[in-house]
Amino acid sequence: MKGFNGGDKLDSRETYTKEIIAEIRKIITETQLKTADEDILMLIEDYILSDKRLIMLSYKAKKNTIDSVFNATRMELDILQPLAEDNQVNEIMVNGIDHIFIEKNGKLEKSDIRFESREQLEEIIRRIAGKVHREINELNPIVDARLEDGSRINAIYKNIAINGPILTIRKFPQNQISMDDLIKNDSISSEAAEFLKILVKGGYNIFVSGGTSSGKTTFLNVLSNYIPKDERVIVIEDSAELQITAIENIVRMETKNANVQGKGEITVRQLIKTSLRMRPDRIIVGEVRGSEVLDMIQAMNTGHDGSLSTGHANSPAGMLSRLETMFLTAADFPIEAIRSQLASAIDIIVHLGKLSDKSRHVLEITEVEAYDSGQIILNPLFKYQINRENENIWQTGKLTSTGNRLKNIEKLEMKGLKTI
Repeated sequence: MKGFNGGDKLDSRETYTKEIIAEIRKIITETQLKTADEDILMLIEDYILSDKRLIMLSYKAKKNTIDSVFNATRMELDILQPLAEDNQVNEIMVNGIDHIFIEKNGKLEKSDIRFESREQLEEIIRRIAGKVHREINELNPIVDARLEDGSRINAIYKNIAINGPILTIRKFPQNQISMDDLIKNDSISSEAAEFLKILVKGGYNIFVSGGTSSGKTTFLNVLSNYIPKDERVIVIEDSAELQITAIENIVRMETKNANVQGKGEITVRQLIKTSLRMRPDRIIVGEVRGSEVLDMIQAMNTGHDGSLSTGHANSPAGMLSRLETMFLTAADFPIEAIRSQLASAIDIIVHLGKLSDKSRHVLEITEVEAYDSGQIILNPLFKYQINRENENIWQTGKLTSTGNRLKNIEKLEMKGLKTI
């Protein structure tokens, strides 16, 4: 076999790397090595530095080869691992083996890395799904899962993705973001933050709305920090993402997909129903997106004050409209009854958005005041006001009070909290 200065076009670092990965995996399997990553890394370094096939490589190229082999044999994301470890990368989007995009510091850019084969990408996806007891194949071509650090995973199998397989990884900050961090980043005003803190303590049912990647999950995490420590909280999610650490009496549940035989599926709706038998003080649903809205709204209307959830929408009014539509798919109720239940269940909607400079902000905090004459009455309390005198008007706005007062203050009065 020729070195890198040989004439055979098949001789390349990529080819050698693939061969070495197979050889290292064989050594680990045959010797049943269960040592620490540091020991495996040392084994790989010794193996590669003494391999005659790589004798013509520069030190930097050998270091890159060592990293590639280690990631492929020990790290669940293989060649994507460096991107996953980059704190500036928020999202990784794999559109097939050679089109990998990242969102870095809020901006999209194409990465120069690529997979050697479709099989390599499929192996990563199967490994991730298997760790959370899920599977992806032609019968189950879509999977939602998570990494150990809480990052959200969505994968699409090759039989329905024309340029697939497709893998999307939404990363979450390693250090949990606090309300103080949001204030420092001008994502919310200190006045609005204090207002929401009191409402969470007071047991107000709050919905966080916004578009894709507007920060809904992060904001829900922040709000959960204000839940009194002596309460029992049930958390329900499609894939566990929320990082609620301040509550001791907490139960966390996530959905389960059906197996190949179509059995074993556990839905958000089933989990909400069973949570009502677990003596919850509050129920947190990561996202409401379907018929489970019926059970969530009923829970909010039957004494589980302080419940929290999120949903996709373009405005607070749009959030209510979407919930109304979801409700209709779950039950054949008169529209008046649905609107009345929504108005009595949800107290506050916090609407988030991503601006043109990619920064995320609270754009509106609105009270769901009442239901009257067939309509839900909204009472805007805080709105993002634009400075239209500046050229970059959206970047110079500010969340300010509308001057409207909170109308429904009974919960605050019952908890002995100050009226806002």
